[in-house]
Amino acid sequence: MVESGRVIMVSGAARGMGAAIARKFYDEGWCVSLGMRTPHMPAWADGERVLVSRYDALDAATEAAWVKETQARFGRIDAVVANAGIGTWKSVIDISERDMDDMLEVHIKSPRRLVAAAWDQLVACGQGRVIVIGSLSSKRVYDADSGAYAVSKFGSLALAHAIRHAGFDHGIRSTVICPGFVKTDMVAGMMPDLKMTPPEEIGRIAHFLVTSPNEVSISEVPVNCRAEESF
Repeated sequence: MVESGRVIMVSGAARGMGAAIARKFYDEGWCVSLGMRTPHMPAWADGERVLVSRYDALDAATEAAWVKETQARFGRIDAVVANAGIGTWKSVIDISERDMDDMLEVHIKSPRRLVAAAWDQLVACGQGRVIVIGSLSSKRVYDADSGAYAVSKFGSLALAHAIRHAGFDHGIRSTVICPGFVKTDMVAGMMPDLKMTPPEEIGRIAHFLVTSPNEVSISEVPVNCRAEESF
């Protein structure tokens, strides 16, 4: 796959995994469209191959607007990475209705709308790629307090599979990456002594998936920094 001139959209790109994924593709020659709640140009970026747009997974109007800006700027969209995420660590009994709705919106509904808005462009390129950032909580419920989060992340996994089926005959391939603990601001204080997966490794995995040929369809990639029963 020739990478120069190809265009990828990355949500939640201000920091953590999103920033690492965006930086990896930028370094490989891609044009990168960054979706952020508070847009700012990263220090590593230049204005020629990087577009920064406002994207808020809790504001449905921003999805189509971001896609429109990306298309107008670069003329194509080859890949979408749905990375934006939030976490509320409560059981399905204790969580508030608002917090539950917000997680479902951020992890399922907004990524679906974002991909739908970019769909025609993904089809047109013949090798469209969608990466959904799930979690090991997309695969198992670790404990009671991660239960509500897991419900939303199970939905992320199902979304990636549903996109894969919807787009397969159009050359679109969809994968959910399911990391455990990644060394980001979101989890840095939770287990300070654990050697967590560097976010740059998630970027490397995402790049491999996006640049693999259509004949290589990988639906799920669990990533862990420690040994568990199944992962």
